Amino acid sequence: MSVLAIEYSGLKEINGQFVIYEGVDGASYEEIVELRVRGAGGFVKKTGQIVGISGDKVIIRVFEGTDGVSLTNSAIRLTGRPMEIPLSEEILGRVFDGAARPIDGLGELYAERKADINGKQLNPVSREYPRDFIQTGISAIDGLATLIRGQKLPIFSGNGLPHDRLAAQITRQASLGREGDAGDSFAIVFAAMGVKYDVAEFFRRTFEESGALERVVMFLNLANDPVTERIITPKAALTAAEYLAFEKGMDILVILTDMTAYAEALREISSSRGEIPSRKGFPGYLYSELAGIYERAGLVRGQAGSVTQIPILTMPNDDITHPVPDLTGYITEGQIVLDRNIHQQGVYPPINVLPSLSRLMKDGIGEGYTRADHPDLANQLFSSYARVGEVRALASVVGEDELSDLDKKYMEFGKAFEDGYLRQGKFENRGIMATIALGWRMLRILPKSELDRINAGILDEFYESDM
Repeated sequence: MSVLAIEYSGLKEINGQFVIYEGVDGASYEEIVELRVRGAGGFVKKTGQIVGISGDKVIIRVFEGTDGVSLTNSAIRLTGRPMEIPLSEEILGRVFDGAARPIDGLGELYAERKADINGKQLNPVSREYPRDFIQTGISAIDGLATLIRGQKLPIFSGNGLPHDRLAAQITRQASLGREGDAGDSFAIVFAAMGVKYDVAEFFRRTFEESGALERVVMFLNLANDPVTERIITPKAALTAAEYLAFEKGMDILVILTDMTAYAEALREISSSRGEIPSRKGFPGYLYSELAGIYERAGLVRGQAGSVTQIPILTMPNDDITHPVPDLTGYITEGQIVLDRNIHQQGVYPPINVLPSLSRLMKDGIGEGYTRADHPDLANQLFSSYARVGEVRALASVVGEDELSDLDKKYMEFGKAFEDGYLRQGKFENRGIMATIALGWRMLRILPKSELDRINAGILDEFYESDM
């Protein structure tokens, strides 16, 4: 008899979503097992993954939960393979659950092949330096914290802030190139973890109504789905992205929301296993788990495709020092920060440009990418808006009437910048040229002598121009 056909019935312990079996031979770490549970109506099949091995004992994480499992009514069968998902170009336009099972009513997927979801981080030696910007249609991002093809650029948000709306808008609008023509080679993999049903329906309906769904692969893990499935979702999404990018030569933007839900799932599972907690109860390996996801973005030398990531995470109590945003900041190349005070002013998207940055921006904008004046323009907008904060602090002490004429100009600039540059409609898709022109319009509020971050030749060319 084949080893794979042997069933083991030595269940010794049930702990939450974990079961421990004894007397198991030939098991491998992260191997998928089939769990057969005998009930009143016959056998029920569940799927599990081996997450620990000690001698002939194995610890199995059951994806569907351990409801109905007892010490005497179940047995496991080793499959000899890791967790795999089916892949083909037909995944474009499809909607899957967190474990890559179709939930759009379009039937099973014809699989060209199956792939291990665990994947591998890109070898640093084989990486190509990220270039070329990705246009999101959001001025605060495209103009001041530009997303570069192959980059990982997270969005730091908070509970109640419109990160879901922003994620949907980026998914609808994102494209390659200065003219905004996505072409057939650009697609988006969207993964939602631990979202409520109405939020999942919002994403699905938004993409369908806008026509964007045909170039989107969706993975939806709902809040009432098993927490173990939440661990699979980003890995399944990235496996699909890597297939489309590095086997089909496509440029893929991966949007992962919400990474805090993923980290909390890790914490719950770690607690169930009795592991020693680290900061705020999270497991000590949270950093390596996050790195294992984020480092699956990039470009590979000699290959046409790319994987770019926008992970979205909510900061509990808006605390940017919380372990999830803190560790994320060490791994990724910048961050986009949503601000509650700006949101309360009615500005959408409520992006605070001062703590936001893109560390790869300088190498993907300027002549040959966006426009020659873009780098200087961005530097000047940052500098001028930072001065606005100082002037507002002064005005809160002495009153606006006591400000100098120059300081009043900065107050005018700050209001115009927030109302005209940062604020845009949820269906407003601004091209990069429109964003650059709008930036110059903002700077013309200030005296030319104040624009000291811009090359004199560029300043003379564009300050008086109507463009």
